[in-house]
Amino acid sequence: MKNFLNEFKTFAMKGNMIDLAVGVVIGGAFSKIVTMIVDCIITPLISLVLSAITGQTSTEALFGELIVGPFPIGQLISTIIDFIITALVLFIIVKSINKLQSIGKNEVEAAAPTTKECPYCKSEINIDAVRCPHCTSEL
Repeated sequence: MKNFLNEFKTFAMKGNMIDLAVGVVIGGAFSKIVTMIVDCIITPLISLVLSAITGQTSTEALFGELIVGPFPIGQLISTIIDFIITALVLFIIVKSINKLQSIGKNEVEAAAPTTKECPYCKSEINIDAVRCPHCTSEL
């Protein structure tokens, strides 16, 4: 039992697990922000466009109260818009983070080589060497 608890402690305290927990909490808070943006800005804009086309003046008639049978279609449309916006913003954030991480890697990889290969014995030698220390050939 003690071994099991130690394994669980190691698993739970890994960096990836803590990052995942932080991501879930931030994702929940971000979801509330996106829901408010969709409910307060995007849905009224879409309803204005649709009201100009259909002649309906009530925004509730277009999204909020739209029910087909037992299914609230208006809420479904709002939830789909929420998901699309959330996915788009998260995609942009992840893409920018990956780009920032790759910038640091390119500088490290651009370092000049310090060794070369001897054309005769194929051993690795210093880049400034004029004679191979292994086969004594002149380079």
